[in-house]
Amino acid sequence: MFAAERRQLILEMVRANGAVSLRELARVVQTSEVTVRRDVRALEAEGLLDRRHGGAVLPGGFTRESGFPQKSHLATAEKTAIADLAANFVEEGEAIVVGAGTTTQELARRLARVPGLTVVTNSLLVAQALAHANRVEVVMTGGTLRGSNYALVGSGAEQSLHGLRVSRAFLSGSGLTAERGLSTSNMLSASVDRALVQAAAEVVVLADHTKLGTDTMFQTVPTDLITRLVTDEPPAHDDRAATELQALADQGVQIAVAGGQGGSAGAAAGGPGGDAVPARQQRRDVPLPGPRRQVPGAGGQLRSASASMLGEQGPGAERARVADLRRR
Repeated sequence: MFAAERRQLILEMVRANGAVSLRELARVVQTSEVTVRRDVRALEAEGLLDRRHGGAVLPGGFTRESGFPQKSHLATAEKTAIADLAANFVEEGEAIVVGAGTTTQELARRLARVPGLTVVTNSLLVAQALAHANRVEVVMTGGTLRGSNYALVGSGAEQSLHGLRVSRAFLSGSGLTAERGLSTSNMLSASVDRALVQAAAEVVVLADHTKLGTDTMFQTVPTDLITRLVTDEPPAHDDRAATELQALADQGVQIAVAGGQGGSAGAAAGGPGGDAVPARQQRRDVPLPGPRRQVPGAGGQLRSASASMLGEQGPGAERARVADLRRR
């Protein structure tokens, strides 16, 4: 296929889906990711699309937000690995909040197996994934349905979260930077996500490497309120994502990296009383360098049962510590 034909096909795919990963583009046009990246760069120079880490999106920058159908096709393998790993941070009997998003939807599918769990969510997709989980109680916020991402937003959603206290919030977004934290392109979604953060003692952000270094219009969680980031291993050529990870770790965010095939994130030993983490769920953590500020209004260790916080001894509390996340 000639370069002009490849680029036309790439442009058609991005226009049809809103956002497409480099891996998927390379598969469809039957060439390498290096070649596709060069094509995407050329199309961006013409103003026909915008590059993102690991993919390409319709032009629009800070103001454009892809809908659910487009997001669901971007970085799917990475989201699956992140959800597998993030599920390890949820224990029996916990009460948690789970925000809207395609990555949090993947997490919810794995939470269906956690007994005694209470999940508060504003996402219809998260609720649907847990609808038939007999041992999981689902609490939905009120609010107005936002059809593009199947989430409840507005004052009704925010008011229903007042007075709520849970142990952890699991959130996703459109971009994540060390300077500004988690952000999204929609004001209503950002406002509800901030209310979810206020209800939690810890905040866990789920973001694949394509979102690292990307900044969007509305801040949802500042960096100093993010307890942990669960992400995937950035490609070797993605210096910007790796630099952003290091900057987040330097600011005290614990980094858990989902291992790819062969466990590229490093070996993970079993914790006290637990088995070793399976290869697809391997992780590396960067411990907090000092005290962190609590989310305002959230106090202490908040549980719906007497499960221990992650990192204490208990079932499913495997940990793999790596003291530094510096570039190899």
